[in-house]
Amino acid sequence: MLVDFFTSSKASDESKIKTAKILCGLVCFLILVSNVWTISRWSESRGVYDDICYLRQAHLFQRFGLDGLDTNISRDDDHYLASKLKEIGFSTWSDPATAPCHSLMPATQRRVMQYPPGTGFLLALFPAGFQVIPLYVLATVIVFGFVLLAISLARTWPAILLAAAFGGLTLYLMINPTKASYSMAPTMVICVLVAYFTARLFAAEQRRNRFALSALVGFLIGLAVDFRLPNLFLCSGYFAFFFVSFLISRKTATVVQGILFGAAFLAGMAPTLLANAINAGSAFSTTYGAADTVPPDFNFGIIWHYLADMQFVLLVLASVWTALILRLNRGNGITQAALVAAGNLLVNLAFFMSHPVFTPYYTVPVAVLSLWSLLFAGLMQSAEAVNVDFPGRPARA
Repeated sequence: MLVDFFTSSKASDESKIKTAKILCGLVCFLILVSNVWTISRWSESRGVYDDICYLRQAHLFQRFGLDGLDTNISRDDDHYLASKLKEIGFSTWSDPATAPCHSLMPATQRRVMQYPPGTGFLLALFPAGFQVIPLYVLATVIVFGFVLLAISLARTWPAILLAAAFGGLTLYLMINPTKASYSMAPTMVICVLVAYFTARLFAAEQRRNRFALSALVGFLIGLAVDFRLPNLFLCSGYFAFFFVSFLISRKTATVVQGILFGAAFLAGMAPTLLANAINAGSAFSTTYGAADTVPPDFNFGIIWHYLADMQFVLLVLASVWTALILRLNRGNGITQAALVAAGNLLVNLAFFMSHPVFTPYYTVPVAVLSLWSLLFAGLMQSAEAVNVDFPGRPARA
């Protein structure tokens, strides 16, 4: 059924299909242009505490190089943070003990920034005062590239329209709610990248390719943790898949895939582990304060916020599509991608629905990762069904 959805129009006129792809690509390009225009008018002085702290991390990297991983508040001897807080009218801007986004670490007795270093590092690649706009423009352009890739892989009218619809939606998300946190721009890029290589992983036939792709996917998800610590939960579906697959098959290759995935995952999040060691006294100690480390507690008020938010629509789409694929259970690449998506959705929903804080973007990464994984898996499966090669796959004889 799902393969038929992607391949049912084999007899369609190729020129019309090509025209449809061009038109859909053009629509998505117009959305990209609109995004760039909107982003170009953004201000880096919104008065948001998170923004100031991410920019302070970038400032530390520009000032000290890799030693900028040390975010001790005492390093604000040039008064960068204090001046930023003064600009937004923060009442105690001159008192380091009240600085927002900075937690006092019991092990080191130092007040340090709570966020992982990845977002600040990316912002540091751009000149001070012009960092947010180029970061978002670059991230949006990369996502647009994958939108075009998805459209190019589509072989039928329904698949083309589906890829274009997902592409347009994702490009819109790069403005809202991604704007709410600088960490979301690189996170969205990583999610689309991981989705593509996840589909490649489950479409690969050679064992060597599966090993390499397992490591690549693990590394990218680990890298996502360097931008947002909750991205840690994006690995849950993959670990569950490898573990259950081994219990069922007892194949050594499955164990090797899981080990490679786990090792690469740790390698990807190495900057965060190093930053934790420097700032919190241990690689596995969090720099977040008490408000973000409370035990899980399901609260209907928090759940209601998600039900009334756009995130709910994304989660429903991802959940329904995943359930449909699992119900058909054809045992192919798209089914494996759906198993991973199911594990990710369950764990992420359990965490965020029991977390005491709500934001309009918390569950967007898992929804985007799940939806794009299923889309790419379906498109690649259709390419196989009609004997068409897709990028990165050896040409058939």
